[in-house]
Amino acid sequence: MAQPVSLFIFIALLAFAPICFSFKSNDGNLYPQYYCKSCPRAQEIVKSVVAKAVAKEARMAASLLRLHFHDCFVKGCDASLLLDSSKGIVTEKGSNPNRNSARGFEVLDEIKSALEKECPQTVSCADILALAARDSTVLAGGPSWEVPLGRRDSRSASLSGSNNDIPAPNDTFDSILSKFKRQGLDLVDLVALSGSHTIGNSRCTSFRQRLYNQSGNNKPDSTLDESYAAQLRNRCPKSGGDQNLFFLDFTSPTKFDNSYFKLLLASKGLLNSDQVLATNSQASLALVKQYAEDNALFFEHFAKSMVKMGNISPLIGSNGEIRKNCRKIN
Repeated sequence: MAQPVSLFIFIALLAFAPICFSFKSNDGNLYPQYYCKSCPRAQEIVKSVVAKAVAKEARMAASLLRLHFHDCFVKGCDASLLLDSSKGIVTEKGSNPNRNSARGFEVLDEIKSALEKECPQTVSCADILALAARDSTVLAGGPSWEVPLGRRDSRSASLSGSNNDIPAPNDTFDSILSKFKRQGLDLVDLVALSGSHTIGNSRCTSFRQRLYNQSGNNKPDSTLDESYAAQLRNRCPKSGGDQNLFFLDFTSPTKFDNSYFKLLLASKGLLNSDQVLATNSQASLALVKQYAEDNALFFEHFAKSMVKMGNISPLIGSNGEIRKNCRKIN
């Protein structure tokens, strides 16, 4: 019996072999098997560290996912967000979208340190961000997808890009859509990727105006459910409490699901940038309704849009570098 069993194992291994040995990009672009030979355990190491961090603090899943968004929307997915200020570099961490809110950098440091021990100067910080975003989504109960790899790291940051290109909580629908289109993303990407707000938190300062003075008339946002607004005012006063945290999706704050879209239909989106998806565009509202009714469709579209976002202007070939430390250029 030993021979047939051995043959079965051999055939099984052959079945999986193409995953690593047959795939290669023919056009110089990103591909999931990029590290199969140079660092075979790369994805396993990233997943292990992310799993440990999320087990310690469930909120970390949303934090790591957000870092990938905020990186890709500024100069492309090149880990510019991770650079600290140094000679000739002004960090993006001090921008309005990131200051006092971007977090999870220590987790990425731990991943990078482990990868440098396993395969020195091989796996980019930009790819670590993309993998950590996928693994965080899965750990929170969301969809999985193959992450195209092979990005390299930038040698510069853009504070102005971070301030101007990342959609803000108070942006209008048209402004948000314009910022997505600037990155080669469309309406489906906008609505699907906004669904990442099914996990995580936001600060009082990011939505206070909706509670007290949405349109400069000292009145609350008329598109915000009144009872929900009253609850929010308890911990988000007119002044003070700027850093008080609130769940973006209070029905299942640590579970990646479609309840975010159900809340939008009930006028209980926390941020203005959330609620406008259901109030300012019929096409957007139609997608919100579809995702609220069909979790599988939301997962499918989210995964596709994450791959699309991860392909924004990557540095490949001899462009950029592979940082030894994600916080500084080599």
